[in-house]
Amino acid sequence: METLQQDTNIEKGDNLSEKVSWGRFALDIIETLALAAVLFFGINAVSARVRVDGFSMRPTLENREFVLVNKISYRFNEMERGDIIVFHFPFNPEEELIKRVIGLPGDRVMVENHQVYVNGQMLNEPYIAQAPIYTGEWTVLDGQLFVLGDNRNNSNDSKDWGLLPVENVIGKAILIYWPPPFWAVIEHTEVFVSQ
Repeated sequence: METLQQDTNIEKGDNLSEKVSWGRFALDIIETLALAAVLFFGINAVSARVRVDGFSMRPTLENREFVLVNKISYRFNEMERGDIIVFHFPFNPEEELIKRVIGLPGDRVMVENHQVYVNGQMLNEPYIAQAPIYTGEWTVLDGQLFVLGDNRNNSNDSKDWGLLPVENVIGKAILIYWPPPFWAVIEHTEVFVSQ
């Protein structure tokens, strides 16, 4: 009788231990999923990942490269000429484009004689594929930007569809992260207007 009672107590202890193990395992899974969700939403709140489609930013960015975008950059810093930005295309907000900021609100942008001028000053643009073969003049209104691709003659940009509303900007491109052989920090020219 005594042996039978000890065996029953051992079985109860094993069952209790097994329940505690499964309970701890379930709690670990819930904690891991919660942490993953917090990290996922936290990372997406401050950054975006965008694939470059096409050759409009060549030679700076190539087709099918993946770029990391800082979504909070312009909450703390002013946008500057020369910044490479990702934005929602004004005529199709589902489409995201990547271009270089050339004109800020109040600027007058002019393209003539294969050169780009901002407020009468010629831009020094070592990053472009080739000099522009088009001409035009644009005044950048408040709350708008003038953007161009670095592959000036093969880019669908502000010269074609007009000014970009600032609220369409997703963020500043900061890093090429794929494919691995092309990992690089994206250079932004701070002041590229020649004096």
